[in-house]
Amino acid sequence: MDYYIKNATLVNEGQTFVASVFVSDGKIAKIVRQGDNFDSGSAEVIDATGKYLIPGIIDEHVHFREPGLTYKADINTESHAAVAGGVTSFMDMPNTVPQTTTQALLQEKFDLAAEKSLANYSFYLGATNDNLSEIAKTDPKKVCGIKVFMGSSTGNMLVDDNKVLEAMFKESPCLIAAHCEEEELIKHNAELYEEMVKRDITEPKVTLHPKIRTETACYLSSSKAVDLALKTNAKLHVLHISTAKELELFRNDISLKDKKITAETCPHYLRFCDEDYRKMKFGIKCNPAIKSEWNKVALKEGIQNGLIDTIASDHAPHRRNEKYTGNYFTSKSGFASIQHSLEVMLEWVQDGELSFPLVVQLMCHNPAILYQIDRRGFIREGYHADLALVDLTGRHVITTANEFTKCHWTPYKRLWMRSSVTHTFVNGNLVFENGEFNEECRGERLEFNR
Repeated sequence: MDYYIKNATLVNEGQTFVASVFVSDGKIAKIVRQGDNFDSGSAEVIDATGKYLIPGIIDEHVHFREPGLTYKADINTESHAAVAGGVTSFMDMPNTVPQTTTQALLQEKFDLAAEKSLANYSFYLGATNDNLSEIAKTDPKKVCGIKVFMGSSTGNMLVDDNKVLEAMFKESPCLIAAHCEEEELIKHNAELYEEMVKRDITEPKVTLHPKIRTETACYLSSSKAVDLALKTNAKLHVLHISTAKELELFRNDISLKDKKITAETCPHYLRFCDEDYRKMKFGIKCNPAIKSEWNKVALKEGIQNGLIDTIASDHAPHRRNEKYTGNYFTSKSGFASIQHSLEVMLEWVQDGELSFPLVVQLMCHNPAILYQIDRRGFIREGYHADLALVDLTGRHVITTANEFTKCHWTPYKRLWMRSSVTHTFVNGNLVFENGEFNEECRGERLEFNR
């Protein structure tokens, strides 16, 4: 079906202006400026007066849990949550069961997504200490990147052999996305506090999280990754930056397309700080840890001054009992967030702290540029019609009833949001409209111009 999105306020490439967009054959066929004559023919007309049209969000960092952990999330359910939040493309991490560390297992995930996903998709190949040959086989035109855990307790995916790391950075055919925390320091800190938790059964001690997964643990690992990238000329993207100190490792004096070393952060590092652990407890436990108010403020400044290149959700759903049963050492880290990443960022737009074009740059344009995605991330004629329509007056409270992730739980529950996504288009298909989904639609595999 063709669509004519009429009288929307477009937020695109640093500009905000009223126009209409004609969508045909899955593409943005025409951008019609005010005053221009255009015959939309038999297209379905969507009156977007007063609403904002943006490129679909490209979320480069999600954990959809399939295969192997589908009791808490799967590609179909989480892609529903994605499009409800204006996310039209996602890139999923390899820490599933089994872990995605071979080309065969990687292809199995692509096959699952082709069958199940409402949004467009790609998947990372996971790095280990012994799968360099699999990494070398990766087709950079068809796979988003290589994920390396430089601090992790996820199965055998901690890459701690320095020779392997250097070889991996040197030989990777595409971007390396790194989780950076110094594992030995974290283990040392955990041992110091473990007895305290055991002795005090009445207090779960979630406030220990930033004292165990410290700022130093993050900086030591991130700086090591940056040094390796400089040495090997690798393209490195450091994920979920959570500290002010790490910002020193990145540059803002060159354009994104010329950067070899880039940084991502997430809405929860901008929304919460360590003072929130006492109220929200294990609900906001994630890795790296949410840290002090000072770090939160510094990250917002890093966004404003160009040291942070992308915003991603790090959507990592767990069932509520996995989060809240037991103590610090048994509670799972991570939480569902993809449905709310845009509306959380738009809260700062509403407050005047961030501009709407900057949010679009960080969540739509920059992921497309950084990953060199083919014809997505912008509202341009000839590009895939991945679009989201946003109502900045769409005030609502986040409840279980409107939560589409399979775990039906998020730490954003009960928070008031002043904006909402009303329509989401994926490849020209209207997949989400005012709380309803088109279950017949499926996303496409992302392609990369590398």
